[in-house]
Amino acid sequence: MWVALAFMSAFLLGCYDINKKMSLNGNAVIPVLFLNTLISSLIFVPVIILSYGTNLLDGSMLYVPHAPLEQHIAVFIKAVIVLSSWLFGYFAIKNLPLTITGPIKATQPVMTLLGALLIFGERLNLYQWIGVILSIISFFLLSLSGKKEGINFSHNKWIFFMILSAMLGALSGLYDKHLMRSLDVMTVQVWFNVYQCFIMVFILLFLWYPRRKKSTPFKWRWSIVFISVFLVLADWIYFYALSFPDSMISIVAMIRRSNVLVTFAAGALFFHEKNLKSKALDLLLVLIGMIFLYLGTK
Repeated sequence: MWVALAFMSAFLLGCYDINKKMSLNGNAVIPVLFLNTLISSLIFVPVIILSYGTNLLDGSMLYVPHAPLEQHIAVFIKAVIVLSSWLFGYFAIKNLPLTITGPIKATQPVMTLLGALLIFGERLNLYQWIGVILSIISFFLLSLSGKKEGINFSHNKWIFFMILSAMLGALSGLYDKHLMRSLDVMTVQVWFNVYQCFIMVFILLFLWYPRRKKSTPFKWRWSIVFISVFLVLADWIYFYALSFPDSMISIVAMIRRSNVLVTFAAGALFFHEKNLKSKALDLLLVLIGMIFLYLGTK
């Protein structure tokens, strides 16, 4: 059951990325991200009200417990990390093909593993080293594929933004490892969305709004709503899969990264992106690398 849920979460994450691309094409990034955080927060408002004002959700997976100030500060730090990752990622997705951004994002588990090596003093075994090396090779091959489309990895700021997004995403994963030692899942999921929304209000009003006439104009699209819906559903199903006693986080995390298959297919079918054969090889190496990372955790 939990494996099927993990695949469902991966599919929904792929739909989330597709709707991001649809929303961001020729559109202003900051208003789209603000609306994403606002809608996600509004989805959780009834859960907060029912948890704090009634006993209806007591003992359920949706219950949001009261948290002390130090826990809220810890979640706020997570919100800053995730929002920074999203800001860089949104700008990159707007300006790059999905068949480029997807495989780069898929290398995030490798970055997390290297972060664990540096921060937590973990040691890599043979399988994990193979996974890391395959991911590095795939990244090099992806840069060659990008050159065919005029995308120079060493001089393209959007590639740099995407790499930064993946690195910050990996940092968020490492920080989650720290948070989950003492915090409830719903405390983290609910409040980091709310805090992101508050941060985005200031970014929208003080950074984007005064310069809005000099940048890409904002256009409302219904795909903006689906960004939040698919993300909230994907995360909730992910946490639900982990609630099964026999579930394995290593397998669930690896399956979730397979969302890149959905985005790659969308890039080919809906956005008619180029050089698909060479990029497919790069993607295959990334996926094989993730399998070796999983084998290294057994």
